Amino acid sequence: MTADIINLRQVRKARRRVAKETEAAENRIRFGQSRSRKDKAKADADKAARTLEGHRLDKSSRDDDGA
Repeated sequence: MTADIINLRQVRKARRRVAKETEAAENRIRFGQSRSRKDKAKADADKAARTLEGHRLDKSSRDDDGA
């Protein structure tokens, strides 16, 4: 019935290491893209938005049909 003896300092350090690694992984995902890749992604998103806007039907053209 003896409990395992643990060193609390080592447990705290291990917990901090895990937390830092988790944060580092999130930052790699968030900030890990090069400038050219970010610019290309933004240009693609802008082009898609323009294309969608260009294909949108106007409400005013439907109301002018005499309805």
